[in-house]
Amino acid sequence: MARAKKLFYKIGEVCEICQIQPHVLRYWETEFSVLSPTKNNAGQRIYRQKDVELIQQIKCLLYEKGFTIAGANKQLLENGHANASELPLFKKDLLQASRQARIQQIRRDLEELLELLS
Repeated sequence: MARAKKLFYKIGEVCEICQIQPHVLRYWETEFSVLSPTKNNAGQRIYRQKDVELIQQIKCLLYEKGFTIAGANKQLLENGHANASELPLFKKDLLQASRQARIQQIRRDLEELLELLS
């Protein structure tokens, strides 16, 4: 039986589609930073199609391919499921340091230019 694609799914619908229990899905949300559904005004989790596909991918990594949660998390991050806010802390620190270095260089360049113009 084919299921019509919707814009938003509730947790029960996602669990039925992915054939997992709600407590498993809620646990995965705490372990996988890439999985963070929004909540509606009533506080219910609302999943999009991309969330459903990600959940199916997580299930495949854990149950079919035998990854640990840490291994699955790493695999997802390596496959481009992360943005800067989801990177591990040390990578965010490196990005911040790189930005700071660029800002300092720009500042030095501007100060030199100001001296030349004076």
